[in-house]
Amino acid sequence: MMFPEPVIPAHVPPELVKPDFPFIFGLTTDRDPFNDLAASIHEGPDIIYAPFAYPGGQPAWVPRRMETLRTIYLDTEHFSSTDFSPFSKLIGANWINSPAELDPPAHGPFRQMVNPAFTPKAMAALEDKIRVYAAEYVDAFAAKGECEFMADFAFEFPIKVFMDLMGLPHDRVAEFMDWEMNLLHNHDLSKIAAATQKVVDYLAEEIEDRRQNPRDDLITFGVNNKIGDRPLTQDELIGFMFNLFIGGLDTVSTNMGLQFWHLATHADDQARLRAHPSEIPHAIDELMRAYGAVTTFRTCRKETEIAGIRFMPGDKVAMSTTLAGRDPAEFDNPADVRLDRKPRHVGFGFGIHTCIGMHLARRELRIAMEEFLARVPAFKLKPDHTVVCHMGMIQPVALPLVW
Repeated sequence: MMFPEPVIPAHVPPELVKPDFPFIFGLTTDRDPFNDLAASIHEGPDIIYAPFAYPGGQPAWVPRRMETLRTIYLDTEHFSSTDFSPFSKLIGANWINSPAELDPPAHGPFRQMVNPAFTPKAMAALEDKIRVYAAEYVDAFAAKGECEFMADFAFEFPIKVFMDLMGLPHDRVAEFMDWEMNLLHNHDLSKIAAATQKVVDYLAEEIEDRRQNPRDDLITFGVNNKIGDRPLTQDELIGFMFNLFIGGLDTVSTNMGLQFWHLATHADDQARLRAHPSEIPHAIDELMRAYGAVTTFRTCRKETEIAGIRFMPGDKVAMSTTLAGRDPAEFDNPADVRLDRKPRHVGFGFGIHTCIGMHLARRELRIAMEEFLARVPAFKLKPDHTVVCHMGMIQPVALPLVW
């Protein structure tokens, strides 16, 4: 892949510029992203400057310490969440992913409007349906003695749940997956833009349909709701639905893939959770710590200094949960996965932008693991298979399992 020659700002110390930073959107690797790549970055400075860390091959600061990430998460005065993703700008639009990219004071009222749809109680009402879907997918391949976990389970299972919530048709799963792969795992900006436009056009049609034909789904929830005493604008609706689309179609799939990769290659941990399924919720927290997948971004809007580094307006900051979860200053022996560790991870973000779908994601991850372990005997990675991972959102490309 060829990126344009990066422009390194004058305030960036040359010794902190790391052109070999590996976590670049659109790339894949057959090296271990966690025990190899993340561990090597932790041998260097607390904050580095990576010429190609932002989507599209642009530069960004990369803090590796959990403490630094939490400081930036909370500092909404100096660091903005607006436009942390490139999608809207790529198609010349003005919407932003809401509420994820909203800054205070606009963030609070929007989040308050959205929260009732995602409370633990609201998500608990989905328990039985989620379990039925998980069981159906696992039963479809359990007797075969093998599956390609990503294609056969990890992608489609959470997408089916998401589509029910949004009131979208199940027969478009393959199309949605294609859009999602281009949005989150492609380095070609023209393909990202084309996928963005397709998603936006589709969501606009669905929004208009709900105005005419309201239903019991999240799109209708957005159309009928208000911020204060006014309805959402069209841009706010598009941004809200696009945010749900991105979150609902990829992050659960990604975490499922990484967690089952671990179980397939660590027989003792797999046996422990089979014998003690009540430990699965705490185990998932430790696995999310050890296999952090998500990088979001902030933009500096006022000059400030953190950990001896001067951030200037316009600087991008890559908020890597991969590095935070492997921070040796935060976690003793971070490469050791201890299922009873109960860590304070940032897999769902931190501060005001903690993931709004967290309770749904936890439920899906737990039920997926419960149903798979209950229906499939001891499994392992297919012999001689080398796992290749996408590097922006760290996700196995394929995960063939055998039993």
